[in-house]
Amino acid sequence: MRVVLVGPPGAGKGTQAQFIASHLSIPKISTGDIFRANVSGGTELGKLAKEYMDRGDLVPDEVTVAMVRDRLSEDDAQEGFLLDGFPRNVPQAEVLKKMLAEFGISLDVVLNLVVDDDEVVRRLAGRRTCRSCGKVWHELFDPPAVAGVCDACGGELFQRDDDREETIRHRLEVYQEQTAPLISFYADEGILQGVDATGPVEEVTQRAMSALRRFAD
Repeated sequence: MRVVLVGPPGAGKGTQAQFIASHLSIPKISTGDIFRANVSGGTELGKLAKEYMDRGDLVPDEVTVAMVRDRLSEDDAQEGFLLDGFPRNVPQAEVLKKMLAEFGISLDVVLNLVVDDDEVVRRLAGRRTCRSCGKVWHELFDPPAVAGVCDACGGELFQRDDDREETIRHRLEVYQEQTAPLISFYADEGILQGVDATGPVEEVTQRAMSALRRFAD
C-alpha cells in the first residue's frame, strides 16, 4: 500500500506514521530521515543539501524531490511505503504524482490527521524541556513530580520558543496556507481520507487502520 500522511504540527504524525507503517509492513519514509541519511552518508545530494543548510537556507524542492526519488527506488519501497512530511504543497504533490507514474504506480490513499487548533496548542504549549538532560515533560499529560524540575536528573524545565502559543499559532497559519490547497488536491483525486486525531494514540491508530482497510478493498 502506498500512503501519504498529512496533518498539522502537533497532530501526532510521527507517532502514527511509525505505528501505521509497522501494521502495514511498509517503510516509513520521512524527509527528515532522508536528509539525515544523505548528509551522514556523504552522497552528492547530501553534500548539496548541506551547503544550503549550512547557510541557513531552505533546501530547494528539486533537491528534496531527487532524494525522495532515490529513496522510493530502493528495494524495501517496491511493495509500498508511507510518506511523512512529503509532499508539503501542491507543486510537490504534482511532482510526486508524475514521479510515481514514471514508476508505473500511484498513491492508494492520503490520510489527513484532523485536529483543531486549540487542541494542537494544548498539546504543544504544555511541553517543558529539561535544560540538563533534554527530556521532555508535559504539564497536563506527563507532568514531573515537582513543577519545573526534571524527575530524571533534577534539572530545570523550560518552555522552548517554538512551544510558545504565539509561535504555535503562527506555524498553524503557515500550515493552513500551504496545506489546505494540498488537501483539496487529494480530495479531487478521490484518495483523501480524514482521520480524527484526538484521543489516545491507540484509538487514533485504530481509526487510521479502519480508514486504510476501506481503500485496500
